[in-house]
Amino acid sequence: MAPDPNSASGSGATRDDASLKAPKDLKKKDDKKDEDLSEEDLALKQQLELYVERVQESDPGLQKVALESMRQEIRTSTSSMTSVPKPLKFLRPHYGTLKAHYETMETSDVKKLLADILSVLALTMSAEGERESLKYRLLGSEGDIGSWGHEYVRNLAGEIAQEYTKRQSEEATIDDLMDLVKQIVAFHMKHNAEPEAVDLLMEVEDLDLLMEHVDKTNYKRTCLYLTSSAKYLPGPDDVLVLDIGYMIYMKFEEYPRALQIALFLDNMQYVKQVFTSCSDMLRKKQFCYILARHGITFELDEEMCADDEEREALQEIVNNTKLTEGYLTLARDIEVMEPKSPEDIYKAHLLDGRASASATVDSARQNLAATFVNAFVNAGFGQDKLMTIPSEASSGGSSGNWLFKNKEHGKASAAASLGMILLWDVDSGLAQIDKYFHSNDSHVIAGALLGVGIVNCGIKNDCDPALALLADYIDKEESSIRIGAIMGLGLAYAGSQNEQIRSKLTPILGDSRAPLDVIAFTAISLGLVYVGSCNEDIAQAIIFALMDRSESELGEPLTRFLPLGLGLLYLGKQESVEATAEVSKTFNDKIRKYCDMTLLSCAYAGTGNVLKVQHFLGQCAQHLEKGETYQGPAVLGIAMVSMAEELGVEMAIRSLEHLLQYGEQNIRRSVPLALGLLCISNPKVNVMDTLSRLSHDADTEVAMAAVISLGLIGAGTNNARIAGMLRNLSSYYYKEASLLFCVRIAQGLVHMGKGLLTLSPYHSERFLLSPTALAGVVTLLHACLDMKAIILGKYHYVLYFVVLAMQPRMLLTVDENLKPLSVPVRVGQAVDVVGQAGRPKTITGFQTHSTPVLLAAGDRAELATEKYIPLSPILEGFVILKENPDYKEDN
Repeated sequence: MAPDPNSASGSGATRDDASLKAPKDLKKKDDKKDEDLSEEDLALKQQLELYVERVQESDPGLQKVALESMRQEIRTSTSSMTSVPKPLKFLRPHYGTLKAHYETMETSDVKKLLADILSVLALTMSAEGERESLKYRLLGSEGDIGSWGHEYVRNLAGEIAQEYTKRQSEEATIDDLMDLVKQIVAFHMKHNAEPEAVDLLMEVEDLDLLMEHVDKTNYKRTCLYLTSSAKYLPGPDDVLVLDIGYMIYMKFEEYPRALQIALFLDNMQYVKQVFTSCSDMLRKKQFCYILARHGITFELDEEMCADDEEREALQEIVNNTKLTEGYLTLARDIEVMEPKSPEDIYKAHLLDGRASASATVDSARQNLAATFVNAFVNAGFGQDKLMTIPSEASSGGSSGNWLFKNKEHGKASAAASLGMILLWDVDSGLAQIDKYFHSNDSHVIAGALLGVGIVNCGIKNDCDPALALLADYIDKEESSIRIGAIMGLGLAYAGSQNEQIRSKLTPILGDSRAPLDVIAFTAISLGLVYVGSCNEDIAQAIIFALMDRSESELGEPLTRFLPLGLGLLYLGKQESVEATAEVSKTFNDKIRKYCDMTLLSCAYAGTGNVLKVQHFLGQCAQHLEKGETYQGPAVLGIAMVSMAEELGVEMAIRSLEHLLQYGEQNIRRSVPLALGLLCISNPKVNVMDTLSRLSHDADTEVAMAAVISLGLIGAGTNNARIAGMLRNLSSYYYKEASLLFCVRIAQGLVHMGKGLLTLSPYHSERFLLSPTALAGVVTLLHACLDMKAIILGKYHYVLYFVVLAMQPRMLLTVDENLKPLSVPVRVGQAVDVVGQAGRPKTITGFQTHSTPVLLAAGDRAELATEKYIPLSPILEGFVILKENPDYKEDN
């Protein structure tokens, strides 16, 4: 056999070299090799060698027969792909000869047949990067490619992707490739390999082809793969992929899923389209529940719902007016209506002597802590033991007493806590807060104003009670009253982009007489109301306010709220922030870097953009002089960007561990807060242990941040382990008032809403991120970057910003008249089934309960009965069930 220049794996060449050196050895080896084969294998080998001889003959008839037989042999054996099929194995030495012969043949059908066979042989033979399989495929006959087996098709797809990239760079034509792509996609879609079809189309940038090939049987799996892979794609590819997913869902009338993609893309046109395409009133009600949970302000118009009465009913759901009813239904079902006092939470009797003795001391700071604990624990229940008056004791008026157990600015938080207890219940909330408006104490009035904002948080109302009540107080002399009114408006109208509020608040930013704290809170409130809107006018106003600050003011702790207000305008909007970020580079040195970090972290929040995470890590790696503060927002930025998906969270937790070991003190102070954000209301054991370690840190700032973060990761979970840690910390820090205050706040957070609430900004199986919720949490964390000045100072009411993220973590099923309906559901850990074959189970380790039920982080529910059909594929929050017409009761 002559040495063959084209031999790919070089088997021909090596054998020849060997025979030059030692012909005798080879003969022995060759015979030995043949002896190892079984009889039938030997026969097959000789048969194939005969075919190869025949192909090289001159008679086209013989060639054709030989090729047909060879093809038959290869096809019948490619069915299983666990090992290299026998015919391919025996034909390996002849690959070079066949290739050489192919080049000498005239163009004919026989030549195309040989090309087909060479293409299949190239599967195991061709050298890396040669793409011979594809080359011969394009030269061969047009026939069905699937008949050569799945592995061959996959290999072709891989080679097409490489060839496509090469041709794009050379600007060559790609039509022949695209014809092949169509065949491959059709093959994959028929054979349950949707992910592979999608991957190939992404490589050749032609996802529109998918629309022709999806059908009722495979569209769900295809879209699931599209939406899950979008998280890992760089922009603008991710948007294109989601667009296709949206179109496919719309095509098959899977409207709730289409609506979720529309919300993810923040595309209001798409949201409208979902409403106009669907004619079923019940399904529209379900869409409204999804919109209400996402927390966006949305006005329905004639097009979306022609009938006035029906439209009002829908608007009411979007406005979230049903939330308090549903929440209290859940509370009654779980039997936790009984109000709890702070003592029930502290459980001082479980601690040893010295600490429990100090717990009884009545200090203003302890009372302030108790105010917050009471507010968080009884949030939304409408009754408690400190603020609301039980009817029989109304003559005694106990609520007045608690209010005055707080000093000065403490009274503001105490009055506002009433708003938290009556959360979401606007009518009775405003009625009960009203009495404080007649007080002579400016702090009490400020608290009442803030309370009005808290009650209205997340609830829209056509007659705008919050605006009517708060607008008159914005321009009062007393700055505490102004802050109460401004922050109240920010909470009540977060995300609504309300023009009236803009016209009332923007002038304050440019007012040279306004004190710094008023300006800081105005910036935050405007940021909340216009969250993610990229509003130029407000951005302009905040930028000017920042430029007007004097050197000394730029050093003030509250100044940090100005860049944050600016950042919230661009929350999650990626590139849109660039112009503003350029302007921020012209600021005073003191705040320039801080502003830059804050803007970037907000703009890329929840995007999972790896490059931005690297950028923030780079900023954290620098060792600076004291007094530099910009690394705080950079550390939070790592958490904000990578919280987008589970993998990013795990990686960020590891990076933050490194920062703890090697970072400067100011970085160590913000790492616990970043961990708190990554695992908010999701107590992961490794994070819990890290925070527990840091809560005993020598640096009190680190310890305080860690304690608050323990509260955040356990928020609303009643997690027994965290509760135990916090109790131990309360006895450990019994002499240190400020740390004890933090421990109390954390205890309040862990038992928030008696364990019925969550602070996680993610919902709908962790697919959607609610912008207002994230804004509330981020604002609180920025305030915690300087605990001593803000939270332990006189601005402790910034703790109420968490109300923006508070949501019941429930599944409440309702019937067609929106009345609660109890059905059995299975609740278990969600399993990721993207791209898995068959119909795998989506939950594991489930228990069956009857609704309403609580869902922990990472839980998923599915109906355990055939009797009803849910109108939303994701069972979370309010889900409407309609009766299944095909259901037959078993006798």
